[in-house]
Amino acid sequence: MVKVLVVDAGGRGNAIAHAFARSEKVKKVYVAPGNAGSEFFEKCSQAKLDGKFISSIRALDEIVKFAKLEDVDLVFIGPEEPLSLGIVDALEENGIPALGPRKEATILEASKCWTKDFLAKIGVPIPEYRNFDDVSEAREYVKEYYASQKGNLVVKADGLAAGKGVYVCDSAEEALQAVDEIMVKKKFGSAGDRIVIEERLYGIEVAFTAISDGKTVKPFGHAKDYKRAFDSDDIEGMREFYIGTAKKFISKSDAEKLYREGKLFNPNTGGMGAVSPHPALTPELEGKIMEMVVKPVVENFRKLEGKTFKGILYPVIMLVEENRELIPKVLEINVRECDPGAQAKLPRLKTDMYELSMAVIEERLDEVDVEFSSDCCVAVCAVSGALKGREGFKPGYPAEHYTSQPMDGVEEAMKEAILYANGIAKPDGYQTTGGRVITVVGRGKSVDEARAKAYSAVEKIKFPGIRYRKTIGLDVPD
Repeated sequence: MVKVLVVDAGGRGNAIAHAFARSEKVKKVYVAPGNAGSEFFEKCSQAKLDGKFISSIRALDEIVKFAKLEDVDLVFIGPEEPLSLGIVDALEENGIPALGPRKEATILEASKCWTKDFLAKIGVPIPEYRNFDDVSEAREYVKEYYASQKGNLVVKADGLAAGKGVYVCDSAEEALQAVDEIMVKKKFGSAGDRIVIEERLYGIEVAFTAISDGKTVKPFGHAKDYKRAFDSDDIEGMREFYIGTAKKFISKSDAEKLYREGKLFNPNTGGMGAVSPHPALTPELEGKIMEMVVKPVVENFRKLEGKTFKGILYPVIMLVEENRELIPKVLEINVRECDPGAQAKLPRLKTDMYELSMAVIEERLDEVDVEFSSDCCVAVCAVSGALKGREGFKPGYPAEHYTSQPMDGVEEAMKEAILYANGIAKPDGYQTTGGRVITVVGRGKSVDEARAKAYSAVEKIKFPGIRYRKTIGLDVPD
């Protein structure tokens, strides 16, 4: 019987911990720093060092010290930031097996500019793009692109921005504003020193994951993510967000006019929900993604760059129709488990999570079959929405939001669905601590059955300002 440490602070980490807890070989799962929801599952608890919770996912020294003191057998890293700081290197140097890429391999996520150039070099399908480190040149490119009426653009911060440094634009004004926010206002700090500006693709977006031991690479499930903060017809929600972020009041009729003109802002988020498996992904398309994207990335990363990729590779794919054929084009690459896709995907995992992880670490992935249930899971994220309080009106996630709001109905919701906490504490009853608060996962033989369970459960959860989308699991534009 072994002990596992999961490094993560949110719902993804709790989903990973839950997967490990289902292994008969695992007796204890710690989550660092975790949250109050890390106690939801048998065998699972928040890691404590000297009587205190681990301070942060960035507290590498604390995490290594805890792993050594508790004689942990395996550490699994959820988020990109500790990976890019070299947590796997630090753990391995202390003789602790860890699942995730070493620091040098995290460049695939840590620099979107570098990765776009790498993908172009090895012939992996990608959108038309340009990298910029000069704001004037970036602005000029945006103006020229829209003047040529080629279509729309996406503007991305080069570095790590916790899933928030991407602006999907519908106009030149939006694209110029995105350039300004990233490069001038430094909304994401040094992550915005460089940017990628790429053509906006239209098609079927897929959160696709694969797992690699450096030599062998296998599919590791997939999900459909819902990134927009509001349902496309939630004019009132977008109006409140506009008022809160622009600091300017607009009436309902003003909002409706902006909506008709396509100018009522619906921001991208780290994710408002997911459904797994992806409804549009056939075995044939999965095979195509592996052959055209995943295998070339892992193989050429080793052959051309001299770097071994071990861990979870998460390319965000857009399936684009060309000559009556769907072609997988890579929007970006991540070097860790998806979020919130993991919350919809991992409950379906049939393969023993501990055995799979050790096969990756020991480079014998070829000996393990990676299997998922044919069941469907729908994950609905309840977030901190618009709320007026002592500090005035706050528009809610993904912008300014209130925390420390009392929560009710958590135990009732648990009876109907799986709950993965993103940001909650329990000083004296549950309360919110972040923008994304809790992810409610329904499971069923069909998407409809899974949706019904998820929404029945999420309706039982109450806290001031609670907001969630009503269309998770449906085939809606996002």
